[in-house]
Amino acid sequence: MVDFDILWQYLPRILNGALLTIQIAVASLLLAVLVGLVGALMRLSKSPLLAGLATTYSTVVRGVPDLIWMLMVYYSAQLGINAITDSLGWSSFEISPFFAGVFTLSFIFGAYFTETFRGAILAVPYGQIEAAHAYGLSPFQVLSRVTFPLMMRYALPGVRNNWLVLTKATALVSIIGLDDMTRVAQQAGSSTHYSFAFNMVSACLYLLITFVSLKVFVYLDKRYQRGVRQGVAHE
Repeated sequence: MVDFDILWQYLPRILNGALLTIQIAVASLLLAVLVGLVGALMRLSKSPLLAGLATTYSTVVRGVPDLIWMLMVYYSAQLGINAITDSLGWSSFEISPFFAGVFTLSFIFGAYFTETFRGAILAVPYGQIEAAHAYGLSPFQVLSRVTFPLMMRYALPGVRNNWLVLTKATALVSIIGLDDMTRVAQQAGSSTHYSFAFNMVSACLYLLITFVSLKVFVYLDKRYQRGVRQGVAHE
């Protein structure tokens, strides 16, 4: 039998871990979306150099396991920084686990968002973009007022899938010492011999995050598809 008093005792720590998980996921998402937009524009650029760099980035990052990237950024990069600072006589500094986790996840999922946004931009009718240019809008205005809103209609399913995978991938930060809810649940289970119970609590919290996320994406889908649906209904 599970001692619920023990579960209750560790619950505040697990909830704090869940809050940290959400913070890492949201910060990584924002950066990954930014990286993905830049990567998609580079892939669609007429410059062979920019297109080649973006293609290489997307291919290499998606071809290497996420765990390896996490270990390389936090441990291998730290060794490289220490070697450089020692050779230059500078004082050494340590990479923050939070920064390493967010940077690695945004770096990884930026590659996935690059492909998501590239496909969505290609799906936007080019006549609408030409019309925006004809009205004298600047390239940034075309991107922010025309391309991006139209692109999101096609990109939203991919964004939703990437976000759901990203929230689960945050569990990787437990290997670099961050007390996310996966790490806290594992430590609590090891010390109390209730590993299954604490892992179930962690799993339920992940499911709760997924449930709330899906509700948010339902709202976003209605918002971005509103004009299209009204037009179809009118016809």
